[in-house]
Amino acid sequence: MKLADDIYVTETEYLAHEVRSPVRHEYVAGRIHAMTGASLRHNVIALNIASLLRNHLRGSPCRAFMADTKLRVAKTHSIYYPDVLVTCDPQHLSVSPADQVVDNPRLIVEVLSESTAATDRREKLQAYRSLPTLLEYVLVSQDQALIEIHRRSGDIGWQLATLTAGDPVELKSVELLTDFAAIYEESGLPLVAGSD
Repeated sequence: MKLADDIYVTETEYLAHEVRSPVRHEYVAGRIHAMTGASLRHNVIALNIASLLRNHLRGSPCRAFMADTKLRVAKTHSIYYPDVLVTCDPQHLSVSPADQVVDNPRLIVEVLSESTAATDRREKLQAYRSLPTLLEYVLVSQDQALIEIHRRSGDIGWQLATLTAGDPVELKSVELLTDFAAIYEESGLPLVAGSD
Protein backbone atom coordinates (compact mmCIF):
# COMPACT_ATOMS: atom_id res chain seq x y z
CA MET A 1 0.00 0.00 0.00
CA LYS A 2 1.34 3.41 -0.97
CA LEU A 3 0.14 6.38 1.07
CA ALA A 4 -0.13 9.85 -0.44
CA ASP A 5 0.59 13.07 1.46
CA ASP A 6 -2.85 14.45 0.64
CA ILE A 7 -5.07 11.63 1.99
CA TYR A 8 -6.15 11.02 5.57
CA VAL A 9 -4.73 7.89 7.21
CA THR A 10 -5.15 6.50 10.69
CA GLU A 11 -2.19 6.17 13.03
CA THR A 12 -2.46 2.37 12.72
CA GLU A 13 -2.28 2.61 8.91
CA TYR A 14 0.67 4.99 9.15
CA LEU A 15 2.63 2.72 11.52
CA ALA A 16 1.98 -0.35 9.34
CA HIS A 17 3.10 1.56 6.24
CA GLU A 18 6.17 3.02 7.93
CA VAL A 19 7.56 -0.42 8.84
CA ARG A 20 7.78 -1.32 5.14
CA SER A 21 8.57 2.08 3.64
CA PRO A 22 12.10 2.81 2.37
CA VAL A 23 11.39 6.51 3.01
CA ARG A 24 10.62 7.88 6.47
CA HIS A 25 7.47 9.94 6.96
CA GLU A 26 6.21 12.07 9.80
CA TYR A 27 2.53 11.88 10.71
CA VAL A 28 0.62 15.06 11.55
CA ALA A 29 -3.12 14.93 12.28
CA GLY A 30 -3.86 12.17 9.79
CA ARG A 31 -1.51 13.32 7.04
CA ILE A 32 1.91 11.95 6.23
CA HIS A 33 4.91 14.00 5.10
CA ALA A 34 8.01 12.47 3.52
CA MET A 35 11.24 13.46 5.22
CA THR A 36 14.19 14.84 3.32
CA GLY A 37 17.70 13.51 3.71
CA ALA A 38 20.10 15.24 6.08
CA SER A 39 23.57 16.61 5.35
CA LEU A 40 26.72 14.91 6.61
CA ARG A 41 27.29 17.81 9.03
CA HIS A 42 23.76 17.35 10.40
CA ASN A 43 24.48 13.66 10.97
CA VAL A 44 27.85 14.29 12.64
CA ILE A 45 26.30 16.77 15.08
CA ALA A 46 23.33 14.50 15.89
CA LEU A 47 25.64 11.52 16.41
CA ASN A 48 27.92 13.60 18.69
CA ILE A 49 24.94 14.56 20.84
CA ALA A 50 23.54 11.03 20.94
CA SER A 51 26.97 9.64 21.87
CA LEU A 52 27.43 12.19 24.66
CA LEU A 53 24.00 11.34 26.04
CA ARG A 54 24.44 7.57 25.71
CA ASN A 55 27.75 7.64 27.58
CA HIS A 56 26.39 9.99 30.23
CA LEU A 57 23.21 7.99 30.82
CA ARG A 58 24.80 4.53 30.89
CA GLY A 59 23.62 2.74 34.05
CA SER A 60 20.89 5.31 34.74
CA PRO A 61 17.12 4.84 34.44
CA CYS A 62 17.15 6.86 31.19
CA ARG A 63 17.96 5.93 27.60
CA ALA A 64 18.97 7.97 24.53
CA PHE A 65 17.57 7.25 21.06
CA MET A 66 18.22 8.88 17.71
CA ALA A 67 17.03 9.47 14.15
CA ASP A 68 14.86 6.41 13.43
CA THR A 69 12.93 6.55 16.72
CA LYS A 70 9.34 7.68 16.40
CA LEU A 71 7.91 10.09 18.99
CA ARG A 72 4.14 10.25 19.52
CA VAL A 73 2.57 13.57 20.49
CA ALA A 74 -0.95 12.55 21.50
CA LYS A 75 -2.34 16.08 21.88
CA THR A 76 -1.64 16.96 18.24
CA HIS A 77 -2.20 13.43 16.87
CA SER A 78 1.33 13.47 15.48
CA ILE A 79 4.35 11.22 15.22
CA TYR A 80 7.76 12.73 14.54
CA TYR A 81 11.34 11.49 14.14
CA PRO A 82 13.44 13.76 16.39
CA ASP A 83 17.18 13.73 15.76
CA VAL A 84 17.87 12.71 19.38
CA LEU A 85 15.63 12.07 22.37
CA VAL A 86 15.96 10.82 25.92
CA THR A 87 13.25 8.97 27.80
CA CYS A 88 13.27 7.81 31.40
CA ASP A 89 10.09 5.77 30.99
CA PRO A 90 10.78 2.28 32.46
CA GLN A 91 9.06 0.59 29.51
CA HIS A 92 11.91 1.73 27.23
CA LEU A 93 14.81 0.40 29.33
CA SER A 94 14.44 -2.95 27.62
CA VAL A 95 13.32 -2.87 24.01
CA SER A 96 11.75 -5.47 21.78
CA PRO A 97 11.58 -5.67 17.98
CA ALA A 98 7.88 -4.71 18.17
CA ASP A 99 8.59 -1.38 19.90
CA GLN A 100 8.10 1.50 17.47
CA VAL A 101 7.14 4.61 19.39
CA VAL A 102 8.23 6.63 22.43
CA ASP A 103 5.51 8.60 24.21
CA ASN A 104 7.27 10.12 27.24
CA PRO A 105 10.49 11.96 26.39
CA ARG A 106 12.44 14.01 28.93
CA LEU A 107 14.72 15.69 26.36
CA ILE A 108 14.37 16.25 22.60
CA VAL A 109 17.13 17.58 20.33
CA GLU A 110 16.65 18.73 16.74
CA VAL A 111 19.59 19.71 14.54
CA LEU A 112 18.40 22.59 12.38
CA SER A 113 18.73 22.56 8.62
CA GLU A 114 17.52 25.14 6.15
CA SER A 115 14.59 22.94 5.10
CA THR A 116 13.45 22.02 8.64
CA ALA A 117 14.25 25.04 10.83
CA ALA A 118 10.85 26.73 10.45
CA THR A 119 8.98 23.52 11.29
CA ASP A 120 11.30 22.77 14.22
CA ARG A 121 10.83 26.28 15.64
CA ARG A 122 7.06 26.52 15.20
CA GLU A 123 5.09 23.30 14.67
CA LYS A 124 7.36 20.99 16.62
CA LEU A 125 8.03 23.52 19.38
CA GLN A 126 4.29 23.81 20.04
CA ALA A 127 3.69 20.07 19.75
CA TYR A 128 6.63 19.06 21.93
CA ARG A 129 5.77 21.57 24.65
CA SER A 130 2.43 19.75 25.06
CA LEU A 131 4.27 16.61 26.25
CA PRO A 132 3.94 16.54 30.06
CA THR A 133 7.23 14.67 30.60
CA LEU A 134 9.34 16.94 28.38
CA LEU A 135 11.74 19.16 30.34
CA GLU A 136 13.96 20.49 27.51
CA TYR A 137 13.73 20.99 23.77
CA VAL A 138 17.12 21.80 22.24
CA LEU A 139 17.69 23.30 18.78
CA VAL A 140 21.25 22.99 17.47
CA SER A 141 22.24 24.96 14.38
CA GLN A 142 24.32 23.17 11.77
CA ASP A 143 25.23 26.41 9.98
CA GLN A 144 26.63 28.41 12.90
CA ALA A 145 27.77 27.79 16.47
CA LEU A 146 24.38 28.38 18.07
CA ILE A 147 22.24 26.34 20.47
CA GLU A 148 18.78 27.25 21.76
CA ILE A 149 17.43 25.47 24.82
CA HIS A 150 13.71 25.69 25.56
CA ARG A 151 13.44 24.65 29.21
CA ARG A 152 10.26 23.95 31.17
CA SER A 153 9.98 26.29 34.13
CA GLY A 154 7.71 24.52 36.60
CA ASP A 155 4.04 25.07 35.87
CA ILE A 156 4.48 28.65 34.69
CA GLY A 157 5.78 28.06 31.18
CA TRP A 158 9.04 27.82 29.28
CA GLN A 159 12.29 29.76 29.29
CA LEU A 160 14.66 30.15 26.35
CA ALA A 161 18.46 30.09 26.74
CA THR A 162 20.46 31.02 23.64
CA LEU A 163 24.07 29.83 23.72
CA THR A 164 27.00 30.71 21.49
CA ALA A 165 30.50 29.27 21.17
CA GLY A 166 32.36 29.46 24.47
CA ASP A 167 29.23 29.12 26.59
CA PRO A 168 28.91 25.96 28.68
CA VAL A 169 26.08 23.71 27.47
CA GLU A 170 24.03 22.42 30.38
CA LEU A 171 21.20 19.99 29.75
CA LYS A 172 19.55 20.17 33.13
CA SER A 173 16.93 17.56 32.25
CA VAL A 174 19.64 14.86 32.27
CA GLU A 175 22.26 16.62 34.41
CA LEU A 176 24.80 16.81 31.58
CA LEU A 177 27.34 19.61 31.34
CA THR A 178 29.28 19.73 28.07
CA ASP A 179 30.60 22.28 25.58
CA PHE A 180 30.38 23.36 21.97
CA ALA A 181 33.58 21.51 21.05
CA ALA A 182 32.03 18.15 22.00
CA ILE A 183 28.77 18.86 20.19
CA TYR A 184 30.36 20.19 16.99
CA GLU A 185 33.39 17.85 16.95
CA GLU A 186 34.42 16.86 13.38
CA SER A 187 31.52 18.84 11.87
CA GLY A 188 33.81 21.22 9.99
CA LEU A 189 32.04 24.21 11.57
CA PRO A 190 34.27 26.95 13.02
CA LEU A 191 33.43 27.45 16.69
CA VAL A 192 33.05 31.20 16.60
CA ALA A 193 29.82 32.81 17.79
CA GLY A 194 27.71 33.86 14.81
CA SER A 195 30.05 32.19 12.28
CA ASP A 196 28.72 31.06 8.91
